[in-house]
Amino acid sequence: MVNLWETLLDFLFPPHCPLCHAYVEKKGGWCPACLTQALQPHRLPLSVPMRAFLADAWALGLYKDSLRDLIRHLKYQKQRSNLPYLESLLAAAGDEADIKELLAAVDIAVPVPLYPAKEKQRGFNQAELIFGSFLTCQNIPLLRLLERRRATKPMYELSEQERAENLKNAFAVTEAKALQGKTVLLVDDILTTGATMAECARVLREAGAKSVRGLVLASDHG
Repeated sequence: MVNLWETLLDFLFPPHCPLCHAYVEKKGGWCPACLTQALQPHRLPLSVPMRAFLADAWALGLYKDSLRDLIRHLKYQKQRSNLPYLESLLAAAGDEADIKELLAAVDIAVPVPLYPAKEKQRGFNQAELIFGSFLTCQNIPLLRLLERRRATKPMYELSEQERAENLKNAFAVTEAKALQGKTVLLVDDILTTGATMAECARVLREAGAKSVRGLVLASDHG
């Protein structure tokens, strides 16, 4: 019955590529050209202070066009119907040599946390929602080992000194024992200044993590 219903929906509302809107075989699919355009795994530049706690960081694509729209619609309009596009993008990313190497080196994954009031308002943590199924398929546990103890301002509006003050004592580890000697993959939806990810990495390292590496869906940095 489910397959029949899905077939009917596909007939009434044919699946399409999120970028060029060409018809594709299944829901969440991309046409080959647009998938190549969207999926551009690249290592992100890290400042010297950031490298003290964050071994490296990767983005799967640039924060523009289809990826920007898919992320914004998910976060701010709660359009979970866009998740299949992100899931198929992540599945393709898992076949990329650099991402394979990154995933093979980690023991566990930890999402960058939201402040509880914001997560309650939104209904989810977008980092968990985006990466959850993908990491499960990679046999990498996604664990909530960080909490955000207070609300923070958007980082792109602040100077470097203001960012440091904004993040001071904002994050804490919930279970240090689970981090001991582990290489941690810190995941988030986007990376802008990198200050939040670096601060989370610092907290994880000081709590006992052996190493922290970052992975985001998209970034402004090419």
